[in-house]
Amino acid sequence: MSNDNTNWGQSVTGVVIKDGKVLLARHTYGNGKNMLIIPGGYVNVGETPQDALKREFMEETHIEVEATDIIGVRFNMHDWYIAFRAEYISGEALSDNNENSEVLWIATEEALERDDVPDLTKKLITSAISEKGGLYHQEYKANTKHAPYSLYCL
Repeated sequence: MSNDNTNWGQSVTGVVIKDGKVLLARHTYGNGKNMLIIPGGYVNVGETPQDALKREFMEETHIEVEATDIIGVRFNMHDWYIAFRAEYISGEALSDNNENSEVLWIATEEALERDDVPDLTKKLITSAISEKGGLYHQEYKANTKHAPYSLYCL
């Protein structure tokens, strides 16, 4: 859900895999209408991308997650989109009956073969299960007025 504090140029998504299955939601609007995609959404003003991911997953799927690694970044002159690998914490997958019509755990191999899973979602699932890993969160302390920072490195 968006509000007056929505940062329209910043969005996040996450790939959550549990017991060999990926969490996907059937989208109800826009280019992704009727497609099974990984959940996500816009970052609010004053919110970190990690906190936005937690909020979006809870709002859309009723699943609590924790961002771990960055597995992809998409950007252009107008906006950016960070894709995280996220860890399942708790909850039962339920649709929000608004932005999605169903939320499913689907075997990763099946998700990569389905015609109703878009290419971007497939690329990010592939990245999440890759042996190469991603950019990992590391502790970083800076003595500046803009701290704290989140640092992700190889």
